[in-house]
Amino acid sequence: MDTSITENQKSVSAFIHLSTFLKFLFPFANFFAPLLLWTLNKEKDFVDEHGKQAINFQLSIIVYTLLLGLVCIPLFIFFIADFVSLAELLDDSVHSFQLHEIKNLSGYVLVLCLIILVFIALFIFELYAVITATMQASKGKLYKYPFTISFIKSTSRTIRE
Repeated sequence: MDTSITENQKSVSAFIHLSTFLKFLFPFANFFAPLLLWTLNKEKDFVDEHGKQAINFQLSIIVYTLLLGLVCIPLFIFFIADFVSLAELLDDSVHSFQLHEIKNLSGYVLVLCLIILVFIALFIFELYAVITATMQASKGKLYKYPFTISFIKSTSRTIRE
C-alpha cells in the first residue's frame, strides 16, 4: 500500500473542505458535496480521513445549531406571551403610554443579543475551522476539527506527511 500523498490527493482533500461552503448557495450542499467528493475518492487514505473529518464536522455543526434552536423555543414562547400583553397595554393606553410599563424588556433584549452572539460565534468558528482544514489538507497534513462528534469513525491509519 502506497502511503505517499500526491498533489491530487491534497487538492481533492482541500476541495472536500471547501465544498462545505456550498451551503450558502444550495440547502444541505455542505453535506452532499463533500460526501460525493469523499465517496468518489475514499480509496486513498489521506482523502478518506479528510472526508470523514469534514462530514463529521458539518454534522456536528448542524447538531449544535439545532440544540441552540431548541433552547430558543421556550424563550420565544415567553417572549410572544409578553408581546401579546404589551400589545394589550399599548391598546389600552394609547395616549398615556410610558416606557417603564414594559416588563422584562431589558431581559429579553439581553437574551436575544446573547443568542445572536452565540450564533455568530458558531458561524465564525465554522469558517475558521474549515479554512484551517483546507490549508492543512493542501499542505498534505491531517487535520482534526475541534469539538467534532465522530459520527463516522476515523480509521487512525498512519499516513506519511
